[in-house]
Amino acid sequence: MLHFNQFEKSYFDHLVLKIDNIKLPEGIFWIKGSNGAGKSTLLKAIAGILSFKGEIAIGTVYLKNHGVSYRKMVNFAAAEPLFPEFLSGAEMIALFAKAKGAISGQAEHLITGIGMQDYINNPLSSYSSGMLKKLSLVLAFLGKPKLILLDEPLNTIDAESLEVLYRWINEKHEKERISFILSSHQPLDALKLPGLKQINIEDKKLTLNF
Repeated sequence: MLHFNQFEKSYFDHLVLKIDNIKLPEGIFWIKGSNGAGKSTLLKAIAGILSFKGEIAIGTVYLKNHGVSYRKMVNFAAAEPLFPEFLSGAEMIALFAKAKGAISGQAEHLITGIGMQDYINNPLSSYSSGMLKKLSLVLAFLGKPKLILLDEPLNTIDAESLEVLYRWINEKHEKERISFILSSHQPLDALKLPGLKQINIEDKKLTLNF
């Protein structure tokens, strides 16, 4: 599903992460590592947000050679999402839905499912951190991605919304074969995510534990 080849990410000549040649199959993956190990950096590189050396590909679609096609297959939700405060939640979702080619009714289903319908038309400047997290999750599930990246999805999310998130992940993986990579300091409930596989980042390297 996801192929790394001679991947390197550095900041000011300081090597953060190096992946020689690894292929991840379809699945649901939990990245574990200490603070500063490079978990968020890796997710942002996979999402096409950060530059890096080497190659990342989904199947035969390489990020550096087919940027638009690749990014349409990858959705990303940041740990601490930031959005233009002058827009409403509905306007942000409309922009993403168009860019990601979401089918009719998909956005409305997600909004209702996670309980945003009462404030979706309010400006984002009025949103709490929990509301912004919910919005970022809705955006991450829009369209027809092959891979969804969730950075610290358990942060600032209430228990009811977490149950919804677990259900969304399972449904998308089982019915549409969408893969997920989640980074979380908090333990993920393996009983709620059957088949969860673990990836470790340690000593600037990626280790697969499955």
